[in-house]
Amino acid sequence: MNEQPDSTPLWITLLPSSRRVQSAVGGTLLEVIRLGGIDLAAVCGGMGTCGTCRVRLLEGSLSEITPAEKRALSPQQLEQGYRLACQARALSDVRLEIPPESALEGYHLQLEGHGIAPVLDPLVIAVDLALPPASLDDQRADLSRLNDVLRERGFADVQACPSAAGQLAKRLRNHNWQVRVALQQGVDVTRLVSTQVSGNPLAGLAVDVGSTKLAIYLVSLESGATLASTAVMNPQVAYGEDVVSRIAFANQKRDHAKLLQRSLVETINDAVEMLAAKTDLCKGQIVDAVMVGNTAMHHFLCDLPVEQLGAAPYVPVISAPLEVPADEVGLKAAPGTSIYLPPNIAGYVGGDHTAALLTLHDDQPPGGVQVLVDIGTNTEISLLWEGEIVCCSTASGPAFEGAHIRDGMRAASGAIDRVWLEADGVKFSTLNDAPPLGICGTGILSAVDGMLGAGILDRRGALRETAPGVRRGADGLEFLLVPAAVSGHGRDVAVTRRDVNEIQLAKGAICAGIEILLHEAGLKAEQVDRWVIAGAFGTYLDVASAQRVGMFPAGAPLERFQQVGNAAGVGAKQMLLSRGRRVTAAQIVKRVRYLELTSDSRFTDIYMKAIALEEAG
Repeated sequence: MNEQPDSTPLWITLLPSSRRVQSAVGGTLLEVIRLGGIDLAAVCGGMGTCGTCRVRLLEGSLSEITPAEKRALSPQQLEQGYRLACQARALSDVRLEIPPESALEGYHLQLEGHGIAPVLDPLVIAVDLALPPASLDDQRADLSRLNDVLRERGFADVQACPSAAGQLAKRLRNHNWQVRVALQQGVDVTRLVSTQVSGNPLAGLAVDVGSTKLAIYLVSLESGATLASTAVMNPQVAYGEDVVSRIAFANQKRDHAKLLQRSLVETINDAVEMLAAKTDLCKGQIVDAVMVGNTAMHHFLCDLPVEQLGAAPYVPVISAPLEVPADEVGLKAAPGTSIYLPPNIAGYVGGDHTAALLTLHDDQPPGGVQVLVDIGTNTEISLLWEGEIVCCSTASGPAFEGAHIRDGMRAASGAIDRVWLEADGVKFSTLNDAPPLGICGTGILSAVDGMLGAGILDRRGALRETAPGVRRGADGLEFLLVPAAVSGHGRDVAVTRRDVNEIQLAKGAICAGIEILLHEAGLKAEQVDRWVIAGAFGTYLDVASAQRVGMFPAGAPLERFQQVGNAAGVGAKQMLLSRGRRVTAAQIVKRVRYLELTSDSRFTDIYMKAIALEEAG
């Protein structure tokens, strides 16, 4: 079929939202759908390798099916009209269905975490003042007048940016020279952050900038209480699941990095506006912020170059603690607000792991040994013993997010999150008890564990053709979990050999990282007093299943595992509420010895052994 001229406008109708987007011929459906304001899963960043950006053609004409689509979609799916949005282009006006498993709305996000509340000592404090009014006999500048009064209260002279100084002038005159000032207490200088109405409470933001989700906390700087919190998808997921894909996207065109930064900050601003409305605050009462994330997220947020993070030796632009003006990155807050970012540890271990380590600082067993495992697309692992910390990062891949799994999906409504194999068949649970649409990371892991225990899988991960429930499908042998008659979309949900292999690779990387750290310290798994499992996936993980398939060492007693939720978010809140915790975080990083596994001679052999589906020794 001949394509129309590039100037011909096309209308793309997106269902079930019924949004209509105008697009010229040439752009991929993924680009069009993004223009329509729909966040579509695109794990590989639109490279055609992950199969997560599935859409279904209802009406109209699309470009020819590509080899990538033939690899990612079954013949049955192609016959039903399913396409990959990153591969297909519209040749006419079209109507497309966005399947629930492809949309990012409704994703099950982890927000809470465990940690000890620090002694309240925020960087920004409130001081209520009554200043003598200006007159012909007293023509001191407003900032000088403020400093004279503050000096009488024992404060050093205050500096102010132009916007904060301008706000001071207006508030003094509008409120009869009685105001509340928010002061940032620095080591060498005190800064005026904002001027408030007398008695206005001050608040701060703590944000865990995860690759997949953003956990955002609005916190009182006067009581230390969390006033409101929310978790939302990181909009950058639409441009690539993992940071490597996003780095590649950022390097494709000059404005791509700015697009990633802007979409991230806009999402944070929208979430903060919602939280402020819930608590009857305004954004002008937000006077401090702490944000943590992996090194790539740190660089994207600060609009720093990321190209060097995508290739050896994976060197960050900056690893030291960083303080940037909020308005410089576009965060909507009080005029003089700064964003504090704790130190990064390495190219693939950022301030989020620093924050997680901080939460263990006051909770270390005397003379004890701890292992912190923060599970994600990249899994950061630290071993703490005898005052030392050794750390590594493993590329565990996006399988735990349901990616690269044939019927995989994110942890959204309808995702199978647990699987049991019983005498009378397969049992499963879904998020929100919705009809099953696919399987998320915890579901596929528990399915592999159940299949292994039932003899459906051998230790190499191969399916036994004669085992009950195993059949031959378009992708080879597969194990049926949910027949089409009871699924939420009228298609079978099954586990393939390739799916099992994705879990083997992911769990093998984590297992190998743990084993190398233990070897580095001359320790065995049974000598570890506490295994701290952090992160969204780690929160809902069945630790026993993970241990049985070999993700965690067999010698580690299950009662020593503790699932702590969002440790990075807890650490961010601690640094928001305590100047001392920022100092402690920086001191912790100085003690960390990072191991680069890609150059470690032990890694390949250990990793290849760890891929097997058996409990690690």
